[in-house]
Amino acid sequence: MPFTNLTDLRRTEDNKLGGAIRVFLGVLFVMTGAMKLLVPTLADAWAGQLLAAELPFYTLSRWSVPFVEMAVGALLLVGTYARLAGLAVVGIMFVATYVHLVVDDPSLFPLQPSEPIIPIVVVVLTAYILWQGAGSWSSDLRASTAYADPESAE
Repeated sequence: MPFTNLTDLRRTEDNKLGGAIRVFLGVLFVMTGAMKLLVPTLADAWAGQLLAAELPFYTLSRWSVPFVEMAVGALLLVGTYARLAGLAVVGIMFVATYVHLVVDDPSLFPLQPSEPIIPIVVVVLTAYILWQGAGSWSSDLRASTAYADPESAE
């Protein structure tokens, strides 16, 4: 189904699996963003990853990415424009995969394996959200129900 406007982009069904995946990803992104700001050991590891991977805009990335992750996580938790949030997740995870592949210092990955297992799993889970939408317990579902065609109502 092509997306011709924002209403189409929010269309979803009462899908409990999609809702559960969306909530899981939302919690994950709110937590990882907050930990990069509030836990000194993890903040240092995050800074070290950016430097070791030689990513551009170090200072901007170090301080903005955690806030972007928390905002994307909040959108996913509420289920508002979950597909747009999912696109942001995929972008973040592509960079995370790159970092995992080029940084060879295991001390910079204190809570996860140095292989890009977690970013790949997150991209796979996000693909489901991109395909099916926000699912159950989401504001996208409430918006979908409000704008449903009378002919398609059961």
